[in-house]
Amino acid sequence: MAVISGGMRAILIAGASLSAAACMTYPSEPRYSTHAAPAPAPDRGAYPPANAPQPSQPYRPAPYESPPPATAPIGQVEGGALPPPVSVTPSQPAYTPPPPPSQTPAYPAPSYSSPATPARPGAAYVIQPGDTISGVGRRFQTPVQTLIDLNGLGPRGAISSGQRIILPEAAVDTGRDPYATGASPVGVLVPNNGVIPPPPPPPSGNAALPVQTRPAPPPAAQTSAAVATATGQPNLLWPVRGDIVRRFGPVGMGERNNGINIGASAGATVSASAPGRVAYVGSDLVGQGLTVLIVHANGWRTVYGHLGSATVKDGDDVRAGQQIGTVGLTAGDGRPSIHFETRQMRGDDPVAVDPLTVLPR
Repeated sequence: MAVISGGMRAILIAGASLSAAACMTYPSEPRYSTHAAPAPAPDRGAYPPANAPQPSQPYRPAPYESPPPATAPIGQVEGGALPPPVSVTPSQPAYTPPPPPSQTPAYPAPSYSSPATPARPGAAYVIQPGDTISGVGRRFQTPVQTLIDLNGLGPRGAISSGQRIILPEAAVDTGRDPYATGASPVGVLVPNNGVIPPPPPPPSGNAALPVQTRPAPPPAAQTSAAVATATGQPNLLWPVRGDIVRRFGPVGMGERNNGINIGASAGATVSASAPGRVAYVGSDLVGQGLTVLIVHANGWRTVYGHLGSATVKDGDDVRAGQQIGTVGLTAGDGRPSIHFETRQMRGDDPVAVDPLTVLPR
C-alpha cells in the first residue's frame, strides 16, 4: 500500500472538516409546511391576497352586490287620444262566441212556405198541329207551369193535336201566335190591341211554324197535295234560280244553317215552292230579315228569309210558282241572296230538312 503523501493528507483533513461544519448548521425542523393546503371551494372566486396571513379557515371573499339601477328619465310624452268606444246598435249586434261543441244546439228543422194559391180553371183551348205548350202560354199570358198544373201534363208538358187545354180564369188572348194558332175559346178576354208579333226561333233552329187554319186550298193545290201524300214529300220548286252561296248544316263557331242561301240579282222574283197558305209575313224573327212562312200539306213548311219585299200577306192561299216577294240584301253573303228552309213535322217538332234533298236537280 502506497504511503499517502503529506499534501494529500492535508486535503482529506480539510474536506472532512467542511463536512462536519455543514452537519452542525442544518436546522432541526423544516422552514416550510410539510402538509398540503386545503383546496379553495369552486365558487370562492379569486385567490387571497399575497400578503394576507394564512388563516386556519379557507378564504371567503365578500359577497357580490349589484349596482343600483339607473334612474329612467322622466318627461312628458305627446300622443293622440284614444278613439271613443264604438256603441253597439241593433243593426250591428255584438259578437257572441259560439258555444262549445258539446253545447252546440241542434239546427232547427227547415220550414217550407205554403205554395201560392192555384189558378182557377177557365175556358179550354184546342191544340192544333204545330202548337207548343210555350206558344199557348205566351198567347194567353199564362206561365207554362200553370198550364202543366191545371192539365196534369207531367214534367215534359207533352201535348197532342186535338187535345183540350184548360186555361186559367185570368187568361187573356193576345192574338194568334205561330205556336198557338187555334180559335180563341169562348169566355177568354180578347183585348183590342191586335196581334202580338211572333217570337224568335229557339236556339236549336227548329222553331214551330204556324199551320193552315182556313178552308182547303183550290183544286190544283189539292192535286199537288195528293201527290205529296203518296210520295211522302211535296213536289217542291226552286224559289229562285241562282248559286248556292251557303249550304245546309254546321257553319262553324257552334252555329248551324237550317237551310240554304241562294244568290241572285237584287229584286229578282221569289216564288212559292209549293201550294199552301201564308202563315207569317214580317221581320220579327231574329236573324231572318223580312220573312214569309208557308204551310203546305202533309206536314211540310217552307221559309223564305231576307227578302227585299213581300207581295203576299198573312193568311193568303198561294199556288206553286206564285210570286211571294223579291231577293233582298240582308243575308250577309256579300251579294243579294235569300235564305230558304224546308221543314217537316215530326210529332210536334218541325224538323229542318236539307232543301237540296227535296228540290229538283
